[in-house]
Amino acid sequence: MQLPQWPAWLVRYGRNFYVLSSAIFLFWMAFFDGNDFFTQLRNWSYLRAAYAEKVYYEDKIKEVQSERAAVLDDPKLLEKFAREKYLMKRPQEDLYLVVED
Repeated sequence: MQLPQWPAWLVRYGRNFYVLSSAIFLFWMAFFDGNDFFTQLRNWSYLRAAYAEKVYYEDKIKEVQSERAAVLDDPKLLEKFAREKYLMKRPQEDLYLVVED
C-alpha cells in the first residue's frame, strides 16, 4: 500500500523554518491566545451594543433637557409637572391616586 504524497510546494515551504514558525504562531494567535478570533468577535458585539445604548441615552438626555427648559420657564407647567411626576399637593388638598390593574 502506497502512502499519499505531499505536493512539492508544500514540502518545499514546510521545511522552511520561518514559514513553519509563522504558521504555528498564526494558528496559536487565532485559537488559543487570550485575544483570539472569537473573543474579538464577542468584544466587537459588546462595543456595538454599548454604542447603541450611548445613542439612546444621548437622545434621552436631550429630551429631558428640553422638558426641563420648558418647565422652568412656565410656572403653571412647573406645578403640573410637580403634581404629575412627584404627586405633590397643596396644604389643604386631599390626593387620591387611582391605580388601574
